[in-house]
Amino acid sequence: MPRTPSTDTQTLAGLGSIRHDWRLDEIEALFALPFNDLLFRAQQVHREHFDPNAVQVSTLLSIKTGACPEDCMYCPQSGHYNTGLGKEKLLEVEKVVEQARAALDAGASRFCMGAAWRSPRDRDLELVLEMVRRVKALGLETCMTLGMLDTAQAQRLSNAGLDYYNHNLDTSPDYYGKIITTRTYADRLDTLASVREAGMKVCAGGILGMGEAPSDRAGLLQQLARLDPHPESVPINMLIKIPGTPLENVEDLDPIEFIRAIAVARLLMPKSHVRLSAGRESMSESTQALAFHAGANSIFYGDTLLTAGNPEVERDQALFAKLGLHPETRTHDVQDQADLEAAMMRQAAKRPDDRYYDATRV
Repeated sequence: MPRTPSTDTQTLAGLGSIRHDWRLDEIEALFALPFNDLLFRAQQVHREHFDPNAVQVSTLLSIKTGACPEDCMYCPQSGHYNTGLGKEKLLEVEKVVEQARAALDAGASRFCMGAAWRSPRDRDLELVLEMVRRVKALGLETCMTLGMLDTAQAQRLSNAGLDYYNHNLDTSPDYYGKIITTRTYADRLDTLASVREAGMKVCAGGILGMGEAPSDRAGLLQQLARLDPHPESVPINMLIKIPGTPLENVEDLDPIEFIRAIAVARLLMPKSHVRLSAGRESMSESTQALAFHAGANSIFYGDTLLTAGNPEVERDQALFAKLGLHPETRTHDVQDQADLEAAMMRQAAKRPDDRYYDATRV
């Protein structure tokens, strides 16, 4: 079906400005732009805020694998599905530090640690806090994804020096119930609110190719863009179809549609790092090159993403050389912190009921 773009001139002229009031019809109109026009505008906005040839490099380690009580239909770690993945205990702190040191030597600037929990227990959190301190001492940025957090847990992680907390929205509010039933969209927004209140940076994105409609991809990006401030890191994942999960036979998403989502994310969140995340192992070099051109400027380095495959470091280094890309140095820290503090002041000035966007509102 041919696309019929109806983006008004005022919207196009305002691209690159920071907004939190994007309407769904505006976002769908951006998706409907001719492909060349969309990528051209995304590249323009990208160059306003970033070195177009610099890519932030992260490494992700699973610190506790399997037997998660959630029923996320894409996830091999869910205890609801038989994917052949065994349950593993929380890694020892020294093992995590060893992996972090190897990531640093390979060129990573951020080390992300993920645990298959609904939310962390206090006895486990003590070990997690020590991991944060030890990895931080190596000179790496630290990121964790541990499931849902309450305000007290988020503050303890912040006090230990955690830089980023990852908690994806996964998909749009309308499609969410078809993918996950054991936690609500509001639960996810509440965790992001706790992370912000604790003074940490947010890593939040979603997964494409789960059978969602184009309007759901627009709806996901709308939710992310309504967060104030925008997430500092926005991972855009392509579904990895894992045998044994309910989504193992879902129809593949057209790579061009995936690139469109990268470009629209760049337009809606100009200062965010947009991460080309899960699914890269099956992407051609051409698809990845288009993603970087569309505004992606972050990747995961290494041969695994928690339990799924990822391109090996040598392949990524060769691709970087072919495209003239280089790892980003940590030059955004000061401005990121200033933006975060300003946004927190704006939030504090609002009435309590208006501080965080309610995805359940019509």
